[in-house]
Amino acid sequence: MKATLRLDKLLAHTGFGTRSEIKQLVKRGAVSVNGRTVKDSGQQVHPERDEIHVDGEPVVYREFVYLMLNKPQGVVSATEDTRDRTVLDLIESSYAHFDLFPVGRLDKDTEGLLLLTNDGKLAHQLLSPRKHVPKTYYAEVEGAVDESDKAAFARGVTLDDGYVTMPAELVILHRGNPAQSELSRIELTIMEGKFHQVKRMFQSVGKRVVFLKRIAMGPLKLDPNLPAGKYRELTEKERLSLKEHGEYHKS
Repeated sequence: MKATLRLDKLLAHTGFGTRSEIKQLVKRGAVSVNGRTVKDSGQQVHPERDEIHVDGEPVVYREFVYLMLNKPQGVVSATEDTRDRTVLDLIESSYAHFDLFPVGRLDKDTEGLLLLTNDGKLAHQLLSPRKHVPKTYYAEVEGAVDESDKAAFARGVTLDDGYVTMPAELVILHRGNPAQSELSRIELTIMEGKFHQVKRMFQSVGKRVVFLKRIAMGPLKLDPNLPAGKYRELTEKERLSLKEHGEYHKS
């Protein structure tokens, strides 16, 4: 973060309106810095050292925000879409000035962990193909998932376009019985994020995913108490673990 920044930019970033609206706040004497009424909305301030008040209320500046969202089915992982609801439509307007974006994407019919932030550096560290950040999914699958599938995924499987996946870790929670229309339940950790990758990996071994949910991304695990469609800010511990993970995996 820069040592100082323009007062109007800081106030806009903390939700006090557009720069023109902030100029009006300053004009009517509503803004003070270190106890002195401000006359210039463009003056430089230090967001951590200076005490800034608007109408007597202290201004708390945050450069970055990190939200854990449990994405529901039917919502697209985008900032805008002309047909469908996006993940940003689930977020309260009080966060709008942060210009949040989803870190990566989940398919429209996939639910689970999605990180929303405005921290581009962290997003790059988590998404860069060279970082190989692990992502873990829970899935329900038609067919009896067995040890041969586990071994195949550990070697890497060939997708329908000829791409050979990196080795993946398959954990079989329950082997289904197709004769009784019983689904297999599994957890799969992959180190890349190709289009529809989990579904296509199971297609390569003759099985079909009918339910898919992401439960972890790097060290960040989906909060089991977070209902689908709800979100919360990351704890300090979660945020630091993500940053440390990104730094450790620098290419």
